[in-house]
Amino acid sequence: MILVPKAFTPEFRADVVAVARKGEASIRQVAQDFGISETCLHRWLKRADIADGVRPDDSASATDELKEARKRIRLLEQEAEVMRRAVAYLSKDNQPKMMYPRVLDLAADKIPVTVTCRVLGFSTQAFYKWRKDPVSQRDWDNAHLIDAARDIHADDPAFGYRFIADELPDRGITAGENRVARLCAQERIFSVFSRKRGLTRKAGPPVHDDLVNRVFAADAPNTIWLTDITEHRTAEGKIYLCAVKDLFSNRIVGYSIDSRMKASLAVAALEDAVNRRQPTATVVHSDRGSQFRSRKFVHALSHNGLQGSMGRVGACGDNAAMESFFALLQKNVLDRRRWNTREELRLAIVVWIEKSYHRTRRQRALGRLTPIEFETINQAAFAA
Repeated sequence: MILVPKAFTPEFRADVVAVARKGEASIRQVAQDFGISETCLHRWLKRADIADGVRPDDSASATDELKEARKRIRLLEQEAEVMRRAVAYLSKDNQPKMMYPRVLDLAADKIPVTVTCRVLGFSTQAFYKWRKDPVSQRDWDNAHLIDAARDIHADDPAFGYRFIADELPDRGITAGENRVARLCAQERIFSVFSRKRGLTRKAGPPVHDDLVNRVFAADAPNTIWLTDITEHRTAEGKIYLCAVKDLFSNRIVGYSIDSRMKASLAVAALEDAVNRRQPTATVVHSDRGSQFRSRKFVHALSHNGLQGSMGRVGACGDNAAMESFFALLQKNVLDRRRWNTREELRLAIVVWIEKSYHRTRRQRALGRLTPIEFETINQAAFAA
């Protein structure tokens, strides 16, 4: 039978602590004299020191730190939940994007209004003001217009407020140009070519990796295509050419000419090349121009099973083979004379590409053959 010792009375503990504090005997000797363990005596001394204020209560501070840590963790979990729901809501294809109602939804799930407002970037005063007086019809219409403007600008970053105003009627929105300009300025929706005071722009991030790395050679047709845009002035205004070049034969397999440098110009050139060549798994290399980073062009690449590639910012050598073609075009057509109309220059460009460049001008890189001759000679081998 094991005997369980009784608990010591407070008076007994106080007496033992008093004797130990005198220092006339060691802690071990005092513990032996009173029939307790040395560890027990150390514990009683520690509690007495804390009670007398001689030493801080580590356990209490540890408890406070634990409570504070749990509070911070709970706050971080709430903030993460707000961000998760906000991202899920913004990714949906619904218009307009109204963030204040999300505060009410999160509050119903016991997430404080102050936390939601701080994470979403607006004040609690603004939220309660909206709750007291819901969104007016004008604000509702403006929200629709802003969302439509963002979608149009995402499709083609070259679009400023004028082009956006022209596109809005196709989306069922009627608005004056001044109103569109005001809302675009408010939301900082600008054309990539704008020169607004105080507005600094950097080149956009690449949407593709550089898969060419300045190796401008291909072992088979439709393996690597290069594309770029050039411009030239006429008496009527500028004309823009987007061309697609096959590195195997240096042939221009697709091109598009327009009076505006929009994403549709690059998409039209790509579609022209696809219709002519019917490629599969072709790498299409370009610079970081906004037309090639636009949603329309990226979708066209994906839709046709092509793989995008992009060079660095300000490094013309990353697309040197395409730049050399434009240099020839500049010397042989654009700079030969003054052009009065866009149509006159457009016909001259088409004739030079299809007749002179493809069928007359021999290239040393092709063994002094023209692009058409080079492809014709090698066609039988690749067919076999």
